Amino acid sequence: MSYDPEPRYPVVQGDVAVGYHALAAELVRRRSSVVAVDGPAALPWELVSASLSAALSEAGLPSRGVDVRQFLAPWLEVQRRTASADLAGDPVFARTFEGSLAELFEELPRPSRHPNDATLVFGPGSALVDHDLLWYFDLPKRSSLDAVRRGSAGNLGQPPDEPGSEKRLLFVDWPVLDRHKQELASRIDRYADLTDPEHPRSLDGAALRRSLRALATAPFRTRPTFLPGPWGGQWLRRALGVAADTPNLAWSYELITPESGILLGASEPAEVAFELLMAQHAEEVLGVAVAERFGMSFPIRFDYLDTLDGGDLSIQCHPSERYMRETFGLPYTQHETYYVMVTSPGAKIFLGLREDADLDAFRAEAEQAEDPGRPFEPQRYLETHPAMQHRLYVIPAGTPHASGAGNVVLEISATPYLYTLRFYDWLRRDLNGELRPVHLEHAFSNLDPSRRGAAVRQELIPEPVVGREGPGWAELTLSTLAELFFAVNRLDFADEIADDTRGRFHALNLVAGEQVDIVTAAGHVHPLAYAETIVVPAAVGAYRVRRRSGGPCKVVKAFVR
Repeated sequence: MSYDPEPRYPVVQGDVAVGYHALAAELVRRRSSVVAVDGPAALPWELVSASLSAALSEAGLPSRGVDVRQFLAPWLEVQRRTASADLAGDPVFARTFEGSLAELFEELPRPSRHPNDATLVFGPGSALVDHDLLWYFDLPKRSSLDAVRRGSAGNLGQPPDEPGSEKRLLFVDWPVLDRHKQELASRIDRYADLTDPEHPRSLDGAALRRSLRALATAPFRTRPTFLPGPWGGQWLRRALGVAADTPNLAWSYELITPESGILLGASEPAEVAFELLMAQHAEEVLGVAVAERFGMSFPIRFDYLDTLDGGDLSIQCHPSERYMRETFGLPYTQHETYYVMVTSPGAKIFLGLREDADLDAFRAEAEQAEDPGRPFEPQRYLETHPAMQHRLYVIPAGTPHASGAGNVVLEISATPYLYTLRFYDWLRRDLNGELRPVHLEHAFSNLDPSRRGAAVRQELIPEPVVGREGPGWAELTLSTLAELFFAVNRLDFADEIADDTRGRFHALNLVAGEQVDIVTAAGHVHPLAYAETIVVPAAVGAYRVRRRSGGPCKVVKAFVR
């Protein structure tokens, strides 16, 4: 078995329907008068509503449409009502918007009911209208981001003739629409995946919830997302066989909310947003104590940073807890770790400041690099360390860092990731030829001057410590830094090792070995191939990791302390 980029799970007591005619057939059968068709702003709503109306007409059910977007406040007023997200003069970042979707409407339509036809109320916020049936037409985050970048989709409430803003999508649209979707999770009558808007894949709401309930009590994987980047490498494509028509692959988002999706169904699966699972079963997935702390937010993410045959990452840091909360509006920040999966001779990790680093000179050179564009050598200010395979590098907020060229790093970090603060990016251009921005005011405001010299090597590149062991197996503690709310351990074993969630989820990745099975006390068996990431929900309890093929195995395990 090799790396599977599309892990799939069965629909419990149901199946996936394909196409608009299947949707029309359900409405003919139900004879519902007012159908709310909710979903994100980036959907091609004109195509969706026209296709559904045409299918209903062919099925003999007349219909009329009500575009709920026309009832939103005027665009300037929408911008005023979301102005709490604005960071004056900041071209890249905004504060995460905390308001509700209902706040953005001027009024709501009141469609009349007709016994012999259907009224389709469509667009983001349709569920706020009085309705008989609720459908949610969803779009994976990667698709909405692509649509806004291409100029084929705008922002929530924006006139259709204006180009959308990626910044507004990330910091306003996604937060408000995700909260709205999670509020609807318990009462959606049909959920549709509109990755291909001409051929929706949908499943009944009750079957969706049964399937999510089953996922919450057994190991599961999310669908990875692969993206190119200006520094990207070739390992994801060459070693894992990931198909891509791009010049490189820089990232694989293995496990991240809210972007991750879960595939339900066999031959033509529907992708279901991970945040729906969290809305329905946060306690089963996270554990009661973790859910009390993080709510419906899955707090740990796994992703690959591939610089093998690529370039150095940007020199960066992440906000302090206080800065993240007060400036950006998030309750916790992005502490990180790098686990080196693969490396090459001479490859390095940038981590921490040199003992003799002059921070005023560092800032002066960074400013000169931004304008007029004068390159400099970050090694004059940052420690560089040999990249050692299977070693963990700990990166608390405020610590300057980067993976050097020639590595594959498994990044295990806190989930918030949009606030990466760059000091220097090698005067590099993105894939569209635009100079990549740096964020000097934010970055230097968060630089931790105490992370320097010998203390970096002692505290942030710890030697593994055996926590427990037995014949042919051991669990090693890789990170002990108190600032991080999560821990990273490693399970080393020849044949098998037993573990227990003890009320807190585990996130696992097979970093050495060919294939293992995750075997739960309830009898679930889930295969895990090299480089795959899996969630073991807190509800699982006792489980075993058993070698299926290949030699001795190493499994990285992350969990909330």
